[in-house]
Amino acid sequence: MKLRLFDTYTRSVRDFEPLEDRHVGLYTCGPTVYDYAHIGNLRTFIFEDLLRRTLEFNGYTVTHVMNVTDVGHLVSDADTGEDKMEKSARRTGKTAWEIAEYYTQAFIQDCDRLNIKMPTVLCRATDHIQEQIDFIRCIEEQGYTYSTSDGIYFDTSKLADYGYLARLDIEGLQAGSRIELGEKRHLTDFALWKFSPKDQQRQMEWDSPWGKGFPGWHIECSAMSVKYLGNFFDIHCGGEDHIPVHHTNEIAQTEACYHTHLANFWMHGYFLQIDEAKMAKSSGEFLRVQTLIDRGYDPLAYRFFTFSALYRAKLNFTWEGLDAAAKSFDRLRTMVYQWGEPGIVDEDYIDQFEEQVNDDLNFPRALAVTWELARSSLPDATKKATILVFDQVLGLRLAEWQPQEQVIPDEILELAASRTKMRQEKRWAEADALRDQIIAAGYEIEDTPAGPRIKSL
Repeated sequence: MKLRLFDTYTRSVRDFEPLEDRHVGLYTCGPTVYDYAHIGNLRTFIFEDLLRRTLEFNGYTVTHVMNVTDVGHLVSDADTGEDKMEKSARRTGKTAWEIAEYYTQAFIQDCDRLNIKMPTVLCRATDHIQEQIDFIRCIEEQGYTYSTSDGIYFDTSKLADYGYLARLDIEGLQAGSRIELGEKRHLTDFALWKFSPKDQQRQMEWDSPWGKGFPGWHIECSAMSVKYLGNFFDIHCGGEDHIPVHHTNEIAQTEACYHTHLANFWMHGYFLQIDEAKMAKSSGEFLRVQTLIDRGYDPLAYRFFTFSALYRAKLNFTWEGLDAAAKSFDRLRTMVYQWGEPGIVDEDYIDQFEEQVNDDLNFPRALAVTWELARSSLPDATKKATILVFDQVLGLRLAEWQPQEQVIPDEILELAASRTKMRQEKRWAEADALRDQIIAAGYEIEDTPAGPRIKSL
């Protein structure tokens, strides 16, 4: 089946055709490294990993670029307030540079725990200041900028289709605004370069043609994506919250400088919610991968949990839902392990799986195909070989998993041995009573041709 993807820019599902034969340029907005990523953030990164794996499953070579925002993201998306990096540095007593490095490494560790592939290029904003300055100068030369006392701003009124990605009602926004514009000419104008305060020295600041300061949040992605992928590439991804501001402004910058809307497809992952509210770092209360580990969950159980909803549908998180996913995931990988050595794949099931993932990454249905195969009457070796092909996309590390050795107490082993003797003597009632004692003690016993198998409940 032809790969079809939903494009936010056109608001339609379209056939995917790469701009360059068999090669895909993919840019995904990365973390702002002032704190740990929470599992809501990571749902978006899992979606982007599934997209990349699906592209590779279809035979494409993918150049995947991800930025790390380590400067310029202010507390308010409206270019006001303190830089999140400087604020975190003040809170922790560390330098902004130390904060950036620490949380970048924490993000990389979380990606490994969730089996999210690292990008081909992981680029930090602070390593690309000159590229950002050059991009701003290009925008300036095209006549789209103006200067205020606190920075260089993009004049959105000069771009006829500004806000098209988000279908922004610019006139309605202006009429309904209660925000003090200050020196900004229009509500939607945004900072390209911010000047350092005259009365203090920032930890992160650079010289520029306009004065000492730091880049605005949006310019880094335009500059770095163009550097590594060109000024029009295949797919740009991020969270749904990027649609009205960050990605809208990325497009504006690139249209002003290069007269393209940057990417052929714009794709967005939707929020993870708790009690129908968005999980956010700003609340101070959020769940990390480490939180799940501390509660005894395998992080891959959370990856499995995210398959229960389409990437562009909101997903509500509950501990009960994660429990159910963890049990289902454990059942699947136990089955795969017990099937022994893989054999020859079943091409019909491969086609069914491919049909679902190629239908705009429909992983709920792809998972249904996986369970249908697991419960089928095909030989175990065929089922294993086929599911391991699926796992190239699912990313559940099914081939690597082995059950943990359990230490069964001697008294439980003695009960099991007595039960086996009762069964051999056909003393069924006594055998059942011993089984009930084993269950009451927190263990289950399964009779197999190789003898009883005991494990904790």
